[in-house]
Amino acid sequence: MNARQPAGRPVLVTGLPRSGTSWTGKMLQAGGELVYVNEPLNPSRPPGRSPGVLNASVSHAFQYICEDNEDVWLRAFRDTVRLRYRTAAELRVNRSLPDLARLAKNASAFTAGRLRGRRALLDDPYATLSAAWFARRLGAVAIVLVRDPVSWAGSWRKLGWTTYVHELLEQPLLMRDLLGEHAARLRELVGSQDELAKNAELWRVTYGAVDALRKETPSLHVIRYEDLAGDPMTAFEELYRLCGLRWNGPAREAVHRATSADNAPTRAMSWSLRGGLSRTAYQPMDSRAALTTYRDRLSPAEIARVRELTGAVRERFYA
Repeated sequence: MNARQPAGRPVLVTGLPRSGTSWTGKMLQAGGELVYVNEPLNPSRPPGRSPGVLNASVSHAFQYICEDNEDVWLRAFRDTVRLRYRTAAELRVNRSLPDLARLAKNASAFTAGRLRGRRALLDDPYATLSAAWFARRLGAVAIVLVRDPVSWAGSWRKLGWTTYVHELLEQPLLMRDLLGEHAARLRELVGSQDELAKNAELWRVTYGAVDALRKETPSLHVIRYEDLAGDPMTAFEELYRLCGLRWNGPAREAVHRATSADNAPTRAMSWSLRGGLSRTAYQPMDSRAALTTYRDRLSPAEIARVRELTGAVRERFYA
């Protein structure tokens, strides 16, 4: 993290869910130069399926976008990163009172940001496998967060989350371009009750693909969650420079306040509903203490198993 990027480019913060994307996105937003856009590729409503924010239909979790299927996506995301909210498209499908409140919030944020010359910040863990496309075709500074698979699996265990392997297998272009060599193993896991194995396989194939893509995509940068959490003031200052942002007083204050040891020592990120409008996984925390919460969530045998299942891919990031 040493090259300063040109101003004006959108920023994508991605990485598998529970890798710290919301926390990182909110810290980058704190400097006042970015407009935060929450998970446009999330297949759930909310925060996804909002055509005002992204005027395209998301069919799968971890939607794969490439040049061969980009026609709709490129038009839609160009609007998003230019902060052009599509009010009519939103009203055609979402008209409840909460929907109208979200519309007013998002439309005003987009308009104000555009008039003030701010850049779009897409916080979207569901864009991980498409991060290189965002860098190539939208000129985005693509930040992919990676979290040690043991800590990550512990977080998924706490929330009772599981991987639906068919979401990957049902995307032919994704299998063709990135995951074809893993097809047999993925098919074996369809319908499996072994949640730890399914989750570990999602981590392994995702970050194996990311590792390959970063070698050919200069604007795709892999950042370890542990580096941000372990020394947040230093790491976020470098990340600001990487994104072409000013490391100013509000940014420093926000990072310090959000990661200080004065916060509850065992508190990690958790889902919250803010103002009834948007869901985010960001909560103030003692960031260093959060690095060891997995010890209360996985047994020693499970920790060893996750490390074995993620094997060589884990070693590329955590040698």
